[in-house]
Amino acid sequence: MAGGCRVFGRRSPVTDRQDEKKSRAGQDRRQGAVYQGAFEAVIALLIAAVFGYWLDGYFDTAPWLLLIGTAIGFASFTVRLIRLGRWMRERNPDEAAGRDDESE
Repeated sequence: MAGGCRVFGRRSPVTDRQDEKKSRAGQDRRQGAVYQGAFEAVIALLIAAVFGYWLDGYFDTAPWLLLIGTAIGFASFTVRLIRLGRWMRERNPDEAAGRDDESE
């Protein structure tokens, strides 16, 4: 009788596979979001630099507007990566806490 109770207390292999699929899908979504965020950050930097370069040609102020555009692009790049980091910590508080414990 006690052996029968242990059988009912176990999880079925089907449930384990479903949990693995959900976990893998969540991990894939996080990886996709990371790549998207990094891509957006780099593109923001490039667009701001190119726009500054174009304005320098238009107003004949080289290299000042290019430098300003690059600084604005770098600021948006940094803000995007910080927001992405915060989003990742909110999505995985357990993993973030585990990494902090391991690094100390």
